[in-house]
Amino acid sequence: MNLPAADATSRPSPPLAQMQVVTLPGVHGRIDHFAVDTAGRRLFVAALGNHTLEVVDVAAGKRITSIPNLNEPQGVAYLPSLHRVVVATRAGGTVTAFDDNDYRPVATISNMPDADNLRFDAAAGELYVGHGDGGLGVIDPASMKVVAEIPLPGHPESFRLEEGGSRIFVNVPPTREILVVDRNQRSIVKRVSLGSFADNYPMSLDEKGHRLFVAVRHPARLLVFDTRAINQLAVVPCVADSDDLFYDAARDRVYVIGGQGYVDVFDASPSARYARLARIPTRAGARTGLWSNELDRLFVGWPLREGHLAEIEVLGVTTGP
Repeated sequence: MNLPAADATSRPSPPLAQMQVVTLPGVHGRIDHFAVDTAGRRLFVAALGNHTLEVVDVAAGKRITSIPNLNEPQGVAYLPSLHRVVVATRAGGTVTAFDDNDYRPVATISNMPDADNLRFDAAAGELYVGHGDGGLGVIDPASMKVVAEIPLPGHPESFRLEEGGSRIFVNVPPTREILVVDRNQRSIVKRVSLGSFADNYPMSLDEKGHRLFVAVRHPARLLVFDTRAINQLAVVPCVADSDDLFYDAARDRVYVIGGQGYVDVFDASPSARYARLARIPTRAGARTGLWSNELDRLFVGWPLREGHLAEIEVLGVTTGP
């Protein structure tokens, strides 16, 4: 007996669907973190293994240019008020600002070993960089001078700044901790042990809902914390080898990107208990990307793998408000 055709079409649509794929010919090796210029619809991609910063025209779906000779770029930030793109390099130990029009280098901070994630505090006009064996550097981006250092017990991975408060939440994998830093005091005010959970790399913040999302690799789990008491709210399995995760406030969802070759989509609404809505196939080794609230797009970096060129996959929202 044949099944009715309706059975095949009645399945719910996935929450994300591929809208575009942008090819990056000649880009080899690992792809690290992204930044976006929403007004200019440009994407900045730290191609760590290729030693370049790739600049992509999102509207046209093509690469604009490639900035070479960056020694393992990891972090990137776009500062529209200063018309600058800032890049942090791991092996180079530098933080360099580039003009966002002609992409020429404007200024470089040296002696910044393993410079990694960058976050901009727009209200204070300060740029933060995680670096070395344990530190957050505070940079005046106009002068490109380090104005303060906040010591940490190990190398920081992802960190998030409150907009309505003075706290910074910091992942420190070497000590299996989340640190709470007061950026007015320039010091750690709380240390949260993750116990048996290891390799806490990506992080996202729902400031309005008082929640912090952290993914760990061993075992592969999404952890949810209340940011008021810093107590754990939930633990759910997620994609392996995660390196980026994002909170979609408009839909109350969490997107976890993992090198296992998937993006996991979780329902973060109060009644859902962080149920996984979908597992979207990407590519093995694709573990970094960027969610843009303004563009309603999730960008995922696909590294060169098994004969496929390096690409940026653009996923659009198919369901929700």
